[in-house]
Amino acid sequence: MAPVLSENVSLEDFTASPPDHMEWVDGQILEKNGMTAKHSLIQSKLDYSWRSYKISSGQGGEVYTEVPCRTNSRVRRPDVAYLPPELVSEYGDVPTLPQSPPLVAEIVSPTDIAEEIFLKAQEYLDSGSVEVWIVFPESRWIMIMTATDKLTFNPGSTINTQLVLAGFSLAVDELLS
Repeated sequence: MAPVLSENVSLEDFTASPPDHMEWVDGQILEKNGMTAKHSLIQSKLDYSWRSYKISSGQGGEVYTEVPCRTNSRVRRPDVAYLPPELVSEYGDVPTLPQSPPLVAEIVSPTDIAEEIFLKAQEYLDSGSVEVWIVFPESRWIMIMTATDKLTFNPGSTINTQLVLAGFSLAVDELLS
């Protein structure tokens, strides 16, 4: 669990000026911790891959790293997120997105607890995301969660977006090597 840095901060105050590397959970500001060099590299590769694809495919939109976004009752910072053009137009200049981006990726850190990661993924799905990628660097597999499916991709396979950023694919080995 992340260390608590402050308690009894209102959601409105936090969303108006979200501090870097912090999430707002149940009235407490928590530091997003546990990032390793491997985690950072995977985050960078996924950001680059989604960004390159959204440009080359002409789909537009924006790719963000650790963008603050509202879930139903919290403010989270997904490791990587994609916002399609219509949502960039609507929310591009706000300090905190008022919903979860349609496509998000969470990279599991050594300090993460499995149950909390799956609950966070469901939290994203319940608040605007339609596709959540959970990346497991050490076991070298990726899970995609949607409202109706849970798919896993192992080394040697190719991962594909399911509902957002149509047509994107990437070799699991390329992302996790």
